[in-house]
Amino acid sequence: MSILLNIIRGALIGMAELVPGVSGGTIALVTGVYERVLAQANLVLDGLKLLVKDRSAAIQKLKSADWLFLISLLVGMTAVVVSMAGVMEAFVTDQPVASRALFFGMVLVSLVVPLSMINKEAVSRNLPVAIVAFILAAVATFLLTGVTSAPQSNPSLIVVFFAAAVAICALVLPGVSGAFFLLAVGLYSATMGAVHERDLVYIGVFALGALTGIIAFVRILEKLLEDHRDITLVVMAGLMFGSLRALWPWQDESANLEAPSQDIGLAITLFLAGAVAVAIMVGLERAFSAKKSTDDADASTSPALEG
Repeated sequence: MSILLNIIRGALIGMAELVPGVSGGTIALVTGVYERVLAQANLVLDGLKLLVKDRSAAIQKLKSADWLFLISLLVGMTAVVVSMAGVMEAFVTDQPVASRALFFGMVLVSLVVPLSMINKEAVSRNLPVAIVAFILAAVATFLLTGVTSAPQSNPSLIVVFFAAAVAICALVLPGVSGAFFLLAVGLYSATMGAVHERDLVYIGVFALGALTGIIAFVRILEKLLEDHRDITLVVMAGLMFGSLRALWPWQDESANLEAPSQDIGLAITLFLAGAVAVAIMVGLERAFSAKKSTDDADASTSPALEG
């Protein structure tokens, strides 16, 4: 039963990773496995790093990992990603206005996640710096997505490698979507198509980039969140806000923004649907976090009460 539940959790996380604007990290948090996944992933990474210096210590550390848990999650994630990638690629390619409107609503509400994790008192003491950091990040990303967000049908494998390395960082922080990053740089359809068509070269380069990102960039991001948490979250929120340009429903093939011209009613409806869906997930995440905090507080005080 435990294995089956973990496969289902993995499937839910995999489905979230396919949808720009929905964070797999958020789903992992809601389903109660986020901290466990992070701890086990760090354990495996530490073991792999030790292979170069101390083989026996590395093997011992790798053996201590909960492989049954990790493999169960991966089975669920892989099954959903492989089976649904073609559907998502077709939706984004064939229904550009509808898909962008849906994802726009999702990402806009997702901004609440990094902003709500900021220490308000600490930021208020350095409010000018925080505002400038947010604006610079938003403007830089807005301009960059104007160049890069046009869908690329045959992207360079070097670009795929580095995009995967950055997209995988979304697994660290709930509320940040790796699929959204791929859409913002024009690689979403190409990546979903490669998975659907079993393009092993593309998938292999993407996997290698993701592994590089986990080993290098994710650790850097974790360090930034530990040492400069508030300003890092402000910058991440600015990056997400500026990247919304890539999801404006009406744009030409070169990613130039256009005025609303077709399917306006449908776009508004899907925008609201996406916003509500993510708002519900964020609410569930908050409820889960609050319950966990209460349970932890009760657990820490119960021995004292018994004494």
